[in-house]
Amino acid sequence: MFAATHCGRKPSVRSAVAATELAICLPLVAMLLLASIEACGMVYLSHSLTIASYEGARVAINYDSTTPAVTAKCNEMITARRVEDGQIDITPPDVAAVPRGQTITVTVSAPCDSNALIPPWFFGGNTLSSSTVMVKE
Repeated sequence: MFAATHCGRKPSVRSAVAATELAICLPLVAMLLLASIEACGMVYLSHSLTIASYEGARVAINYDSTTPAVTAKCNEMITARRVEDGQIDITPPDVAAVPRGQTITVTVSAPCDSNALIPPWFFGGNTLSSSTVMVKE
């Protein structure tokens, strides 16, 4: 006759149940894994933008700083962190003309599409940005 399993079913029935469970669960687990990888990539991008805006603001608040120096520092940080299509916005635009005690804002942004590890499907179409506000020395 048939060999009985611990639950009294034939082995072929148990194999069919396992195959069905795998067919249902495997795509969900794979989707969860890919979404986790993509989310980690976007956290890295956000952190990279924060670092770039902070370093740019540190350069901007120096008494002898210029706008090209701020832009160069931000671009250096963006390149070092491998951020694609980063945009830099400095407010006010002429850092050298800002009097002591006034604030300077450095905003760095980048699109999620060109910085995604996986083709853009989870964060597609979004842009991340980070701003740092500091007082001129």
